Amino acid sequence: MGIALLRVCCAMALVLVFNAPVAVASGSGEMLEQRLEAWPTWSLPAPLPRPGQQDLTYPSWFAGRWQATSIDPSGQEPELHYIVQFNLDQQGEVVGDRAFNASAIGQALLGELLLEVRNDPLNPNRQLAQLAGDQQLESTVVGRRSSQSSSTLFLADELALQVMHGPGDPRVSRVETLSRYRLVAPGRIEAEQWQASYGSPADGLAARAQHSWQGRLLLERLDQGRPT
Repeated sequence: MGIALLRVCCAMALVLVFNAPVAVASGSGEMLEQRLEAWPTWSLPAPLPRPGQQDLTYPSWFAGRWQATSIDPSGQEPELHYIVQFNLDQQGEVVGDRAFNASAIGQALLGELLLEVRNDPLNPNRQLAQLAGDQQLESTVVGRRSSQSSSTLFLADELALQVMHGPGDPRVSRVETLSRYRLVAPGRIEAEQWQASYGSPADGLAARAQHSWQGRLLLERLDQGRPT
């Protein structure tokens, strides 16, 4: 799987960087910091509980529409610009608009190769992306942990199972993305993201990272009327 497609997978599992209740217990924050310290030598199993039927919730300062800039410090990937948005769910919690966000990131990466992204109406942790060449990418979040250790710092780690359907046998992999977001000013969020891909669970639940990537993300508010 190419690095561009890998990042699309992560965007679908996220977000990509994008509803379990936000964990405020120090234990979750400590576990995520320990996970971060171990990068890039990540391995599975990871300390990520199964999310069930709940989506990832974000702090209130995420609500709204943002201009996103994704930066690869290594210079191997071009700087990407796209729009993401975070909305209130029926419980009044802030959640990412997964289909919209994944489509925006995917189009920035793949252009016309990405045809459509759809949410599973029965599972907020599952998405389907239709790609050119009669290919379909199925992405399901199978592990998640989050922590808001302060009013301006939020961490989230997600593990997604990716199945690529198309000509030939399905290709299965797992992708983990850990994001650390900081509210640095009203209307401005800066983030660091760490990603790793693993082989198919068919090869064993225990696995070492096969590919790793680290990047930065800048979010600048577009709708100034929303809360910061």
